Amino acid sequence: MSEHAVKTDDPQTEIIISCRDLYKTFSQGSLNVPVLKGVELEVERGERIAIIGSSGSGKSTLLHLLGGLDKATSGSVQILGQDVFALNETQRGDLRNRSLGFVYQFHHLLMEFTALENVAMPLFIRGMSRKEAEPIAAQMLDWVGLTQRIQHLPAELSGGERQRVAVARALVTEPACVLADEPTGNLDRSSASALFELIQSLNERLQTSFIVVTHDLELAGKMQRQLKLVDGTLHPV
Repeated sequence: MSEHAVKTDDPQTEIIISCRDLYKTFSQGSLNVPVLKGVELEVERGERIAIIGSSGSGKSTLLHLLGGLDKATSGSVQILGQDVFALNETQRGDLRNRSLGFVYQFHHLLMEFTALENVAMPLFIRGMSRKEAEPIAAQMLDWVGLTQRIQHLPAELSGGERQRVAVARALVTEPACVLADEPTGNLDRSSASALFELIQSLNERLQTSFIVVTHDLELAGKMQRQLKLVDGTLHPV
């Protein structure tokens, strides 16, 4: 168990995500493969955390568990005090929509929809009308510097612009935390630096926490806290 990864400075600090004694084992035929072995983590409001580790160390698995996208073998994950694994699938989906945003290495934009429609999608899922949702999405696209591109399809955008649309989509619901899995993995150095500056700006503006899984040590070094996943547990870098 890696107690050193737990952040417990101020009892008044709001904890957005916490996990306790988190284990995940995958079964491959008759073989059980342990990936996470007692991960402990607390994420405070507004914190920017990088998680690094070798390929296959379980970084993406951990992110999926923190986001309630997969179930742990044992242990607990709480988002804003709610036990994720105690909820049914509908309740987990609602909690994700209200509290979390997701950014991936591949932008996963819907190619037949405009940038504006892609960013508004989480609000549509929430039940908002187009009239309600699109001004909010337009404001978010303005914040990421894409006001002139809101009616463009993803195919008409550069790689960096597509990833900025993905960040806007992740933040449009003003989530407590954004989980990002290799967000700069497909970007050149200039676009990756611009994306970090965008994350930093929106983090400061909205006080949204960011947990970023990355192989990019330069990006990781710019985060407030760096943790390394080694042999199934988290350790400060």
